[in-house]
Amino acid sequence: MKALVTIVSATALLLLATGSTSHGRPTVGAPCAGQIHANPGFERGATDWTAGPRIVVFGDAARPAHTGRAYATFAGLDVSRSDLLRTTVTVPADCDLTVRFWVRTTTTETARGDYLNVGLAVTGIPPKTRFSLAFDGGAQWRQYSMSSGTATTERTATVSFLASETAGNGVTTFDVDDVTFTLS
Repeated sequence: MKALVTIVSATALLLLATGSTSHGRPTVGAPCAGQIHANPGFERGATDWTAGPRIVVFGDAARPAHTGRAYATFAGLDVSRSDLLRTTVTVPADCDLTVRFWVRTTTTETARGDYLNVGLAVTGIPPKTRFSLAFDGGAQWRQYSMSSGTATTERTATVSFLASETAGNGVTTFDVDDVTFTLS
């Protein structure tokens, strides 16, 4: 009898520990909703981003952010160099990721030489440059968007902003703000 009580007690403990019942596990709500990046507007600096030096700017009254007080800025030095900013997020199975971002361009350039290339790399899909922005982007904030599409498996998506500047061709500055990562 003592052995039977021990077996029944062990079974009850196992059910409590695993949360399982004979009816199966409860279903989880759809994960395909909402903003998934913790620092889309750079308000916490480069947290959750891989960024080169001096990319995130705080509180510049002469060049205000799109919203908040911070944004990322690239180039603007009239030297031959590149700046890179990127982040990676997880896209759950059967979800589509839409990335929206705002860009402002100021320049003294008269011919194409400075670029901001925006790329999206998703697991299982070759990396692709989605936008190649140049000096003619405009001094007002403009919004752009790109999407990952859906897949039946979980994936990672890496968004990258790569600015390339050439010396002696004029100065171009690219500002990026409010990079949202929304699941649907």
